[in-house]
Amino acid sequence: MKNSTTWMIYISLSIGLYSFTQFDQSTDWDVPESAKNVKNPTDKTDKENLAIGKSIYSKHCRSCHGKEGYGDGTKAKEMNGEMGDFSSEEFQSQTDGALFYKTTTGREDMPIFEKKISDPEDRWLVVNYLRTLKE
Repeated sequence: MKNSTTWMIYISLSIGLYSFTQFDQSTDWDVPESAKNVKNPTDKTDKENLAIGKSIYSKHCRSCHGKEGYGDGTKAKEMNGEMGDFSSEEFQSQTDGALFYKTTTGREDMPIFEKKISDPEDRWLVVNYLRTLKE
């Protein structure tokens, strides 16, 4: 009986610690240095590229992140995490590589867009469009 109680305490503590670390991790989105340093291969100023990026954003991102990228899309209230503010200095200070990584890999409520937007160039065009949302 004593061993049984000891194991129950151990399991309870383990679950508690695991839950705490999971909560703690959700506040930061760690991007590997190698991903941060990836250079954007597309022309960031090309108007056609920006129009394509905006179109893809409207189709896949706008419902959660909103038209202006403030995190106020129609589905934002249904999500568990923060939708972010793409116009903020904090968001805009990230490298293109970091934004591409996040768009590609997703996490929590953010879907993995590697399959939904299968062409990497299209994901880069979304990154370019995100740059136009700064204030």
